[in-house]
Amino acid sequence: MSAVSARIERLPFGKYHRHLLLLGGLGYAFDAMDAAVIAFVLPVLKSSWQLDGPQLGIVASANFIGFFFGALSAGALGDLIGRRRIMMWALVVYCVASFFSAMSNEWGIFIALRIIAGIGTGAESAIIAPYLSEFVPRRYRGIFTGALAGFFSFGFIAAALLGRYIITPDFEQGWRVVILITSTPVLMLLWWRRRLLESPRWLESQGRTDEALEVVAKMEQQVMREFPVLPQVDAEELDTPPPVVKQESLFAKYAFLLSKKLRPITIMTWCMWLSITFCYYSFFSWIPTLLIQNGMTLTKSFTYALVMYIAQTPGYFSAAWFNEKIGRQATVVSYMVLGSLAAIGMAYARSDAQVMTMGILLSFFMNGAYAGIYAYTPEVFPTHVRTIGTGLASAIGRIGGITAPIMVGFTYETYGFIGVFGATTVILFLGAGAVLIMGIPTKGKSLEQIAASKLS
Repeated sequence: MSAVSARIERLPFGKYHRHLLLLGGLGYAFDAMDAAVIAFVLPVLKSSWQLDGPQLGIVASANFIGFFFGALSAGALGDLIGRRRIMMWALVVYCVASFFSAMSNEWGIFIALRIIAGIGTGAESAIIAPYLSEFVPRRYRGIFTGALAGFFSFGFIAAALLGRYIITPDFEQGWRVVILITSTPVLMLLWWRRRLLESPRWLESQGRTDEALEVVAKMEQQVMREFPVLPQVDAEELDTPPPVVKQESLFAKYAFLLSKKLRPITIMTWCMWLSITFCYYSFFSWIPTLLIQNGMTLTKSFTYALVMYIAQTPGYFSAAWFNEKIGRQATVVSYMVLGSLAAIGMAYARSDAQVMTMGILLSFFMNGAYAGIYAYTPEVFPTHVRTIGTGLASAIGRIGGITAPIMVGFTYETYGFIGVFGATTVILFLGAGAVLIMGIPTKGKSLEQIAASKLS
C-alpha cells in the first residue's frame, strides 16, 4: 500500500475516531428520524386529509423517491468532487425542505417537499459510510462502520417516542411539531462538521498526494494528543507508489462498475440493498397503521411500534461486533436468513403477544443486517468508484423503499398479514442468497488489499 494508506492503517483507535463516529452517527440518527416519523404521521393524515390506502402509500414513499435521487447523485459527485462537500450540502437541503414540509396544508405540496427532503437524506446516507470508512484502519473498520449505522436505531427510537407522546388524538397539529423537531437540530450538526477533513484516500486517488499527506499529518497530530508515540509504519506494506491517476468521466466510472471483473460485486450489492430496503420499509413504514387496522388503538399501536424500534439498537450493535468476529459477508447472510424466519412468524402471529415477539425479532435481525451492509458495501469497491458504487447500490435499494409502502397498501387489503410478511420472508431469503453466492470476504484486509484482490 502507499504511504498514505500505511500511515492511516497504523493509527490506534481513540478520541479522534470516536469524534468521527459521533458526527457521522448523528447524521444517520437524523436521517432515520426523518424517515421514521412518517409512519406515525400516516394515521393522522389519513383522517385529516381523508386519504385512502394507495394515497397513504404514496405519502410514505415520497421520502424514498428523494432518497433514490439523493443517493444516486451523492455517489457520483462524491467520487468526482469529494466526499466532505457533498455531505455538508446534503444536510442543508434536508433541513430546509423538512422544515417547510411541516407547514404544508395540501397533500401535493407535502409530497413534493418530502421528496426534496429525501434527496438530502439520501445523499447523506449514501456518503457517510464510504467517506468515514476511508479514515479507519482495517483492524476495527467493520465494527466502526457497523456502529456508525447503529445510530439509525437511535433516530427510529426518538421518532417513536415523539410519535407516542406528541402525535395524539388530543393534539391535532402534533405531526407538524414532530417534523419540525426532526429538522431543526441538524443546523447544530452542520456547525459541528465544519472542521472535518477531506478523505485522504480520495485525494490520493485524484493525484493530489501532497494534500492527502497533509490530511494524514493532521490526523496524526490529533491522535497524538491521546497517544504521544504512534506505532511505526510497517515497511513491508510500503510496496505501492501513489496511484497513477487518469481522470475518468462519470460514464467511465459507471462502465467500470459493470466491467467483467467488478460486475458480480456490483450486482451483488444491488440485490443486497434492494432486498433489505424493500423489507425494512414495508415493515417500518406501515407497522403502526397495520396494527391499528388489526384492531389496536392509536396509542397502543404506537407503544408496540416503540418497543419494536427499541429492538433495533441491540440488532445493530450485535452485528457490528460480529462484523469483526465472523466477517461482514457472514454477518449479512446470517441476519437476513434469521430475519426471514422472523417474518414467517410475523405472518402467522395471531395474538398481540405473538405480534410483539415476532416484530421484535424481525426488527432485531433486519437492522443487524443493515449494520453489516453499511460496513460491507464501501469495502468492496475501489477508492476511485467507492462512493459511486455505494451510492448506486443505495439508490437501487431505495427503489424498494419507494415501492414497498405502495405495495403493502395494496397487498394488505387483499392478503392481510400473511401476504405482507410472506413476501418479506421470500425477499430476505433471496437477498441472503445473492450475498452468499456473489460476495467476497473482506475481514482483516485493508481497502487497498480488497481492491487488488478483485482487480488482479
